[in-house]
Amino acid sequence: KASSSIVSATLYALRTSEAGRRELGDEIYFRDKFPWIWGEMNQLHGRIDVRFGVKGTKGKGMMRFRSLRRGRMGFFETQEWSLELEDGRVLQLLDEERADPFKDTALKAGES
Repeated sequence: KASSSIVSATLYALRTSEAGRRELGDEIYFRDKFPWIWGEMNQLHGRIDVRFGVKGTKGKGMMRFRSLRRGRMGFFETQEWSLELEDGRVLQLLDEERADPFKDTALKAGES
């Protein structure tokens, strides 16, 4: 799971997120040497719900990404993209003012 396109895309989006960089600092990457990805990546059935530990030069947290595809030929819609920090605060990274960073990502059934 750690090398999947979903995890790579969400990690890249976190690195370019203003809120993520403000809280975690620079050099954002997996928190653990051997990253553990919790959750489901079932693109065939239109369900993605993953979370994994991340860290930067200023802090650590747990990032969650949840996306659903409505209908067999529909596009994935991001339901949640958040970062829970070590102090318990939860940042909603999916900003209404900023376009969904995953909207143009080609998440196709069977691609990983």
